[in-house]
Amino acid sequence: MRAEKRREEILSLIGNTDNPIPANVLKDKFNVSRQVIVQDIAILRANGYDVTSTNRGYVLGRAARALRIFKCRHSFDEIVDEGALIISAGGKVEDIFVNHRVYGKISARLDLENRTHVEELYRSLVSGASKPLMSVTDGYHYHTVSAESEDILNEIEVKLRDKKFLIEI
Repeated sequence: MRAEKRREEILSLIGNTDNPIPANVLKDKFNVSRQVIVQDIAILRANGYDVTSTNRGYVLGRAARALRIFKCRHSFDEIVDEGALIISAGGKVEDIFVNHRVYGKISARLDLENRTHVEELYRSLVSGASKPLMSVTDGYHYHTVSAESEDILNEIEVKLRDKKFLIEI
């Protein structure tokens, strides 16, 4: 298959699903190396396509959503509660970041869209392989949250405040 045709099919695949598609799935489908897929994605981006890499795979940009940054603080055991609260209200946790006094801003893309994603994140942190980013700042952290509307973000803000997770900026 020619590279141009492969890129068209990659766009079609990632554009017609709400789930990220891992590079390994794409490489197997097109019988090429993972590096070829990475190069194809770079070319698609250079041609103006909004392809995002997440920890679960590639996604094609969607229509603009309302965004808000929330500063939060809670215990390790409340990670699932925080994520479930945001998602059940109609939000998506795009990322987490902290402002470290020595290293500055440290961030990680999360793309938590459902409770399963939150539970997977929590299980991987509980395993002890890594510590949550918020642990380097005594539980203080920020999330960029997206939603279909500002009203939904307002609802999320109220719920975070009610649970005492929200830190007023």
